[in-house]
Amino acid sequence: MNRKRTLGMGITLALVLASGIDVARAEGKSSTVKGYVIDSACAITKNLSKPISADCAVACAKAGSPLVILADDGTIYWPISDTANLPAMGQNERLMKLAGQKVSAQGTVYTKGGSHGIVIEKIEAVR
Repeated sequence: MNRKRTLGMGITLALVLASGIDVARAEGKSSTVKGYVIDSACAITKNLSKPISADCAVACAKAGSPLVILADDGTIYWPISDTANLPAMGQNERLMKLAGQKVSAQGTVYTKGGSHGIVIEKIEAVR
């Protein structure tokens, strides 16, 4: 009986402690990113500074390659959905009409382990 009681108290304590743990949200920074909407494979493996063509970027995106924003300084920004609205969703559909074009994207930028993600609030083509 004593063993069961100790086990029960241990489980109860674990549940109480676990319920008090708050998942910390990463700190993002409001930013504007300027660059080209390009498929991620070409941005990384071909070391491009801009897309080969809009048709190429669209074809790769339709085949499943995630579209990214290749900034003027060479930084790759992965468009991500806001995790306040779960489940997280891919952003290709939203970016498809801008594939291959130079854009200005305003939103919240997150950086983790050398990767850069952006929750886009507003995006438009620029010349």
